[in-house]
Amino acid sequence: MSRNQATILLTLLIAIIAAWFYLYYQHWLMTSLPMSEMWMPSADIYNWQWTDFWLVYTMWAVMMIAMMLPTAIPMVVVYTKICEQRYQTAYPNTLLFVFAYLVVWLVFSIALSVMQWQMHGLNFLTPMMDLQHEQLAATLFLLAGFYQFTPQKNKFLQLCRTPMGFVLTEWREGGIGAFQMGIKHGSACLGCCWAQMLIMFAIGVMSLLGMALITLLVFVEKIAPPRYRFFSKAVGILFIVWGFCLFFS
Repeated sequence: MSRNQATILLTLLIAIIAAWFYLYYQHWLMTSLPMSEMWMPSADIYNWQWTDFWLVYTMWAVMMIAMMLPTAIPMVVVYTKICEQRYQTAYPNTLLFVFAYLVVWLVFSIALSVMQWQMHGLNFLTPMMDLQHEQLAATLFLLAGFYQFTPQKNKFLQLCRTPMGFVLTEWREGGIGAFQMGIKHGSACLGCCWAQMLIMFAIGVMSLLGMALITLLVFVEKIAPPRYRFFSKAVGILFIVWGFCLFFS
């Protein structure tokens, strides 16, 4: 591993650890502080202030970084190697690539924040951000499960599974090109994983175990060798069974 690659990998690991530490700290605050001292989103959506939106958005944005940045490491490593071969250095372009990748998820976090805002207004979420509507939870699991079997899911997943193929076919020169490639990869990753992210509403928005399990599922799904490609379908079956169990429980 070259010095550039080691530096970039260390930078990513620091960002990932910092994101998980922030989420752990927020979870600790929610479970340790008296309810009178902790911030909780209002059930009346008309009482939300900009600070409420910002806190919810920050939570989702950091969550997306913590969950999705680890799954991008194989792609970033390949991109870094190609940059070194072409430019003798990889640091500036790789950072732009990663930043653009995260921009996609940061924009998606806006949509997730709006969804949470509406769910509080509909009384689907408790002040502790746990879902109290079993039919909606079941629907989210079924949506994620059936999406695993769609051509769209398979198309985006193949882009994520072949880092070298993606870099070679989508290569763009320079910093602007790096940003464009990051957006392209982030969009493919979003197309692959958006339904799995919605499951966080079903299992508890601040469930650290849920975050860790979904991160692991997405990571394994992306790196699984050809003989284990059934893993994606197995995950889909698991979600579907879980959804039906919730429906009929």
